[in-house]
Amino acid sequence: MASFPTLFISHGSPNLALHDSPAREFFKGFGEKLGRPQAILIASSQFDMKQPSFCADEKPGMYYDFEGFEEELYKVDYPAPGLPQLATIAANLVEQSGLPAQEIIGRGFDHGVFVPLSLLYPEADIPVVQMAIQAEQGAGHHIVLGQALAPLRQHGILIIGSGSLTHNANEVYQPENDFSSPAQDFVQAFADWVKEKAEAGSLDDIADYKALGPHALENHPKPDHFMPFAFALGAAGEGAKGKRVHTSVQRGVVMMDSYIFE
Repeated sequence: MASFPTLFISHGSPNLALHDSPAREFFKGFGEKLGRPQAILIASSQFDMKQPSFCADEKPGMYYDFEGFEEELYKVDYPAPGLPQLATIAANLVEQSGLPAQEIIGRGFDHGVFVPLSLLYPEADIPVVQMAIQAEQGAGHHIVLGQALAPLRQHGILIIGSGSLTHNANEVYQPENDFSSPAQDFVQAFADWVKEKAEAGSLDDIADYKALGPHALENHPKPDHFMPFAFALGAAGEGAKGKRVHTSVQRGVVMMDSYIFE
């Protein structure tokens, strides 16, 4: 069975599912290029718990974790099946690495899951297990978490980290930023640094991005949206390097970059 690379995606706002954009067009064609996995394990920045947690529902529901968006978004259904066996295996792998883990029931797919997957794999016929990040435990923790789950790739599992390469919500609606604004200098500098470190497979630098990345805290006042990047890098296994497969920006401050690691 072919081993899948791991993937980091910037999922943007919920209405990415509705409106044309470079990122939306990228997602719509990229699932076919990746090929069809046996199942998907996806860590969403929208799902944060104190310890690694895996959704073990057979039929996951929907969790509309947003407000103030178009009415039709609250009717979106992504009816992909769950895979409780994968949730159990993943939790066991994490525990074997020395971290606590748990399986949970009843949360449902948040927009970090259903928005990109509805574009990547619109048939919704591939089993999906969503997992939680631990934002306050840092990027190094998420690299280790990814490394614990790396063996799943050998069994046809596509491991995805879903977040945002940059995410400063306070800057998004500043008057100078409209949807077509180019990337601001502080945003581009961080994106360029991440690309350099990803291509080099620099685990230590990514783990210490807050200290080493230019304008890191300005781009990520909260760490949640960058943790899936560190997770995806770790899950690619020893010696893995990253390749940026998409870059675009929304409102001058939200980099929508996506990466493959292998």
